[in-house]
Amino acid sequence: MYTTIFYIIVAIIVIEFIWDRILLYLNTTRWSEDIPAELEGIYDQEKYAKQQRYSKVNHQFGWLTGIFNLVLVLVMLFAGGFAIVDHWALGVSDHIILRALVFFGMIGLASTILNLPFSIYSTFVIEERFGFNKTTVKTFVGDMIKSLVIGAILGGGIMSLIIWFYSIAGAYFWLYAWGLVTVFMLFITMFYTSILLPLFNKQTPLESGELKSAIEEFCKKVNFKLDNVFVMDGSKRSTKANAFFSGLGSKKRIVLYDTLINDLKTDEIVGVLAHEIGHYKKKHTLWGMITGILQTGIMLFIFSVFVDSPALSRALGVDEPVFHIGLIAFGILYSPISGITGLVSTLLSRKNEYEADEFAAKNHNSTSLINALKTISVNALSNLTPHPLYVFFHYSHPPLLERVRALKKFGK
Repeated sequence: MYTTIFYIIVAIIVIEFIWDRILLYLNTTRWSEDIPAELEGIYDQEKYAKQQRYSKVNHQFGWLTGIFNLVLVLVMLFAGGFAIVDHWALGVSDHIILRALVFFGMIGLASTILNLPFSIYSTFVIEERFGFNKTTVKTFVGDMIKSLVIGAILGGGIMSLIIWFYSIAGAYFWLYAWGLVTVFMLFITMFYTSILLPLFNKQTPLESGELKSAIEEFCKKVNFKLDNVFVMDGSKRSTKANAFFSGLGSKKRIVLYDTLINDLKTDEIVGVLAHEIGHYKKKHTLWGMITGILQTGIMLFIFSVFVDSPALSRALGVDEPVFHIGLIAFGILYSPISGITGLVSTLLSRKNEYEADEFAAKNHNSTSLINALKTISVNALSNLTPHPLYVFFHYSHPPLLERVRALKKFGK
């Protein structure tokens, strides 16, 4: 039985890799040296040629990193790597929680070290070559250390509590784990920009002036109480621009990258902000959180049914059922289901983006948002002609040209 599970695990990993490569290949069939008619007026010839080079470089780099990680996982499986690391962890402690923490700590640290050269190359070679990178070595190292520490504290803490629930509640541990994860998701939604984000980026309240007055006027127009508009030093790492909405109720906050403010006109920034407010007005953030909580509950329940199965641990080379080994095996076996739920989520996400665009067009104007989206996409050398199948499976936002066509229907 465990041999069958082992080969099912291998098959899932290989099939997912091949499928992703097929989708990536389809995107390459849309490459062209000449500007497509639908992009005229958005890209000029020089900028478009640069975008095509950027896409090709990232495509090749994606192949390299993808094959590396595939080989790494297959070696771990066929060489009994997970069992070896678990044996090392057992040598440190046989306590169920400490053993799991040491195991995942070793796996996480090794993964970080092995992928570090790729991260360095992506940041300091590819992004630098195309004029995006603003990250210094000091910032890069600091980000990596902070990410490892935060991951160890939050990830380790959550994992410890889940395993503790498993040890005291048996088959019903998933209910306690679900409650814990739900609280964590609510915490992140409410306090991400006020607690975690400041560890990486500086946020300052938007100063009084033309932009703030325009934002306040729009918020008043749509009856949206917003006391927290912040500017984030996104230029600390990249020239790419963005904006996002976070929080619920009194903790809601809109964050504008300083690069966004530098790249766009006041009316265009208000258009972007109107889009973000549209997400809140349409309750996209709330429903997204509810959906995520429900999906997590279903996954944890299914996991609770199989966690004690000796076949899961034996499939990865460990004779006795072990929670953390079973978790890894289950995670891979569950990935086709998570792929389906993820597909549904991307479909809903694209629908939500259209609805937020519609809100911005009807309550502000479509022209300013169209111009903003064009500027953001061109400055980031975004691929504006992705293959429809790749979009269907991977895009959480509709491609620019589709958004522009939809926005033009609303006039103004």
